[in-house]
Amino acid sequence: MENIYKIFFAFISVLAISCNGDDVENRPVVQGITIPEITAPQSGKQYVLKEDNATTVAEKFVWNAATYTHDVVVNYTLLMDKKGGDFTKAKPIAITSNVTEVGVLVKDLNQGAIDLGAPAEVASMFDVKVMSSVSGGVPMISKTPITITVTPYTGRVKYDFVEWYFVGDATVSGWDNNKGNQILFRNPTNANEYVFTGFFKKGYFKMISHLGSWTPMYGGANGSLVYRGTDADPDPASIEITADGYYTFKMDVQKLTYTLVPFTGTTTSIYTTVGIIGSATSKGWDASTPMINSSFDKHQWKLGITPLIDGEMKFRADDKWDVSWGGSTAFSGIVASGANIPVAKSKYLIYFNDLNGNYIMIPNQE
Repeated sequence: MENIYKIFFAFISVLAISCNGDDVENRPVVQGITIPEITAPQSGKQYVLKEDNATTVAEKFVWNAATYTHDVVVNYTLLMDKKGGDFTKAKPIAITSNVTEVGVLVKDLNQGAIDLGAPAEVASMFDVKVMSSVSGGVPMISKTPITITVTPYTGRVKYDFVEWYFVGDATVSGWDNNKGNQILFRNPTNANEYVFTGFFKKGYFKMISHLGSWTPMYGGANGSLVYRGTDADPDPASIEITADGYYTFKMDVQKLTYTLVPFTGTTTSIYTTVGIIGSATSKGWDASTPMINSSFDKHQWKLGITPLIDGEMKFRADDKWDVSWGGSTAFSGIVASGANIPVAKSKYLIYFNDLNGNYIMIPNQE
């Protein structure tokens, strides 16, 4: 049960509205009484999913209400795992609050199947359970799953990574947790390591994973990260920037360590435009699709939700080939190189840093 809680609590902490923890000592101790169990549909249903129906409801799932020792808001997460799985690696396909039914969209059921390794256009069997929780944890998960068969389509790309964003008065968004927050760039060979090189103001910052929510969060001091997973956890210390300037910040969420050092490279090369170009883009290799430049840090670029097709791409400056950046890894890259970035058909949110060629491409955008 502890493994389930750690893996999925990021999806169910929907009540976080402040970066300051509540007075935990005065809270009553909440315990679970009745475990939720799915009552509909029955086991054995089959779903052949089509991309044309992506935004329609594939199935309405219903369950009995979980009960706790106190009158609390109960959050529910519908979980999907491979047939016979232990649900430690299950995928959430729907989330509700104080509601004991949910219509799961075709696209969400499809993504769950793809993320669990199901081949496209092939029928695969899955187990489904529902998990309840309250603010601060206390998860309870169904004892008995229902089993369904899903034939997914190829419209969405498997993407099993976590994003982290800065928040704080040292950063572009200030202490607003959903205002164009700067993303950290993930190491393509170590999914636990994140890095950002760029401009910081004198002040403080932390890292959040879900825009609009204060949990999960990382703060820290003296090179050690401190994790805040729930509202009930203490608020970690903010990391300090002592003077305006360019810095490189790197964190490892497995080792719970970080480094923050001044950036010693050149920051004077300012490009008029940076864009994406390649066979995966709408303009092919003939012209660049321009990105949007940050007014806070002129070396940071972003491209909103953009359809790409199977193929390759690069980043280049000023609509010329004098300066360009590539990489050999999909989704994220840590250094500039001459290779073409491999791209699978999807919609992407794209970030790029021209100081060092870092890029991150988040697929499956609506």
